[in-house]
Formats: sequence, structure tokens, C-alpha cells
Amino acid sequence: MIDRIEAMRTFVRIVDMNSFTRASESLGIARARTTTIVQHLEALLGVPLLLRTTRRLTLTAEGMQYHDRCVRILADIDEAESALSNRSESLRGRLRIEMPGAIAHAVVLPSIVDFHARHPHIELTVGVSSRTVDLISDGVDCSIQLGNLPNSGLIARRLGDIERVTCASPAYLKQRGVPRTPDDLSRHVGIKCAASSNGYCMGFDFHAAGKLAKVKLDGFLQIDDEHGCLLAGIEGVGLLQPSRLAAEPYLRSGQLREVLPAWRPVPSPVSLVYLAGRQMSSRLRALVDWLSERFDENRRVEAVAHCVQRKITAVSGGGPGRSMAALTSEPL
Repeated sequence: MIDRIEAMRTFVRIVDMNSFTRASESLGIARARTTTIVQHLEALLGVPLLLRTTRRLTLTAEGMQYHDRCVRILADIDEAESALSNRSESLRGRLRIEMPGAIAHAVVLPSIVDFHARHPHIELTVGVSSRTVDLISDGVDCSIQLGNLPNSGLIARRLGDIERVTCASPAYLKQRGVPRTPDDLSRHVGIKCAASSNGYCMGFDFHAAGKLAKVKLDGFLQIDDEHGCLLAGIEGVGLLQPSRLAAEPYLRSGQLREVLPAWRPVPSPVSLVYLAGRQMSSRLRALVDWLSERFDENRRVEAVAHCVQRKITAVSGGGPGRSMAALTSEPL
């Protein structure tokens, strides 16, 4: 007798991952069993659901209709089971999330024990990468993404903003000089950091005195990985504007030095995205709520740091002054 719920979950996972092998690995069952489950399911329904070749899987018309129904039914089952108890211990299952390294290392992983204490029966797989994942083909439940999101059909929940910092290595600054105002940047070289998702190269931007402005720096190197940009900066290639989360260890060690602290780069928005057209499961909602708490806490820490920095700047006599004039000629 076929287990209908298991068969539905297996079929949906195969379709979402477009692979019997990847589906069996994610479900923790043998590949042969996934094949058998689909065969029994097709025999029970009396229609083919998948057309298989050596290279790809294709849903039949009946398979597409059945897949959509299964997704809704399984979401309802998960919700019904979770609704029987308000305790976090009732949440069970696996979640896979992808995120940039700076977010993982500075925000999520240091507090992951807290999430496990709240939800001990949720198994997490955390992928750390700067690449933009395909949630369906990669079998990912959600991902954290930096920057403005393109129109992709995904649902996005804004988690907050990540502060960025303008910095360079001491060796570079010794050779080129320390910029005291944005007007001095015309004599400097920049490391171009491109978004891996679309190849768009971000310029150097600043927010001061209520104005937003962007400047273009000459440079020969463009990198689509933040860690790579940091390594190039440490080697003295040029100025860069990474996230402060990623740069902080190198700022503390002295390998990088912050410049123009009174002219802060525009923060990068941080969003959590998941597939549209599907009801968010209780366990995914629990993860999203927990991540929101972590980013709220991170914002409070940054607010204190900004207050301290403003006091230091006021005592030292620094400030934006009139040097924003050169920047505002090219608005964002």
C-alpha cells in the first residue's frame, strides 16, 4: 500500500530539484526508492507524471496539475500539524538557506545555537556563497540577498540594511595619500565590486549632509566576490567599499584602514527571498522571524557604534564640510 503523503513529498521534491538523485539525497532515501515511489504513484493515478530522458525530466500536463495540487496539500498538512500545538518543539523538518559569507559569519552562525534551542527539531542546511542561487533547481527554501532585487517572481521580506565602509590598506594609503574629503578621490584608484547576480558594477557612493552622491574611481580590477575584493584591498590594489561586517576583522587587525568616516557609503538592503505561489510553512516562518530578530539586534549595535563615531568626529573637528559640492554634480 503506497503512503500517499510520502509519495506526494517525494514527487514534489523530484520536480523542484529536477533530479531523482538530488531529491533522494535531500530526503535521505535511496535513489531507487524515489523511482519506485513515482512508478507506484503513476500506476495509482493511471497517468504518467514525468517524462524521463538521460538528460532531463519533463512534467506532463497531468504532472503539472498534480504537482500544483500536491504543493498546496502538503502546505496545508504542515500547517495543520503545527497548529495542534503552539510549542516550538512541534516544528519539525528540514530547511535549506543560502546567504553571503559576511551575513553567515557575523550575524547568523554566531547565534545559531539560539535558533536550535527554540526549534530543536528543525534541521538547517546553510549554504555560504556570494552567488545568486536558483531556489527551485538548487532545492533551496530561501536565501538572503544583498542589494536591490530584480523583478524575479520571488517573495522578498526586507530584513534591514548592512552598513558599508570605505577603506584601503596602509601600504596603499602611504603610497597614494589618505583622502581627507571626497574631493581627494580624483587622485585614487578603486576596486570595482560587481554584483554576482547581474554583473552590475557598483560605483563609490556616499551619504552626508542629507545628500546622496556617487563618484567614479579609475581602476583596472573588477571582482564579483566580496572576499576577493577584500583580499585585493589588503594587497594594496586600491580603495574599496565592502560591507562593514566583512571588513571588520581586517579593520581590527590593521590590514585595512577606514577613510572618510564622516562620509558614509549608502547601506546595502538585505532581503530574505522565497518562492512565490507557495504558502510559507511554519518552520520557514519561524526562521524568518528569528532572522528578523538578529538583524534588529545588529541595527541596535550599529546605532551605538554610529553614536560613538559621531562624538569622536565632533571632538576631532571632522565633518562633511563643503567638500560634498564636487560629488553632488553626479547624483545617484
